[in-house]
Amino acid sequence: MSETDVGLFGPRSVTWQMHADPMMWIAGVRALYLQALHPRAVRGVMENSDFREDAWGRLMRTADFVGTLTYATTRDAEKYGARVRTIHRLLTATDPLTGETYGIGEPDLLLWVHCAEADSYLQVERRSGLPLTDAQADRYIDEQREAARMVGLDPSAVPATTAEMEAYFTGIRPQLAAGPDAREVDDFLRDPPVPAALVPARALLWRRVAALAYDSLPPYAHELYGRPAPP
Repeated sequence: MSETDVGLFGPRSVTWQMHADPMMWIAGVRALYLQALHPRAVRGVMENSDFREDAWGRLMRTADFVGTLTYATTRDAEKYGARVRTIHRLLTATDPLTGETYGIGEPDLLLWVHCAEADSYLQVERRSGLPLTDAQADRYIDEQREAARMVGLDPSAVPATTAEMEAYFTGIRPQLAAGPDAREVDDFLRDPPVPAALVPARALLWRRVAALAYDSLPPYAHELYGRPAPP
């Protein structure tokens, strides 16, 4: 980090405060659960990534992207964003219901992924006890419009407050479903394959992380996945 270039957000931002918290790992898993409920978005992942064989690598690459956008210089963040936008322009997927071929960089899909991530980060951090006022929560959602720009979205078309984010999720709910791809993501997150030596750690640590992430989902997501919500 340059002394004169504090990046896209800077040390006084809510983003810097939140993204340094270890609970972001649980928030990231919650985002995966939520993103998988959009059939076209999750199909794009399944067709264009090695999710099944390298899910850990994908998770770490996502963490690296978030970390770079949050804490790197503006130049490095812009370079990373440009690379992601190029990838989005090149990749396509097949709609699981209609057979239509579509680009994974469609604005509505990018918006879904962005909102699922930003909402997951904020919800988990607030529910885990990070002291954020309502004004700071709104400020975080507004700051994350800069991250949305990095993946190719027009910031003016992205929710800027928690109320706008809530309205977005209300509007998109009829499009959500726990189809075969979402079930596969769910199965993986609950019981990911690991080397034999790591099986005890999976039972001790990972399943608790996945359970916390799942439990923090909104009620409609629990209904779609077909497992009861926690008290």
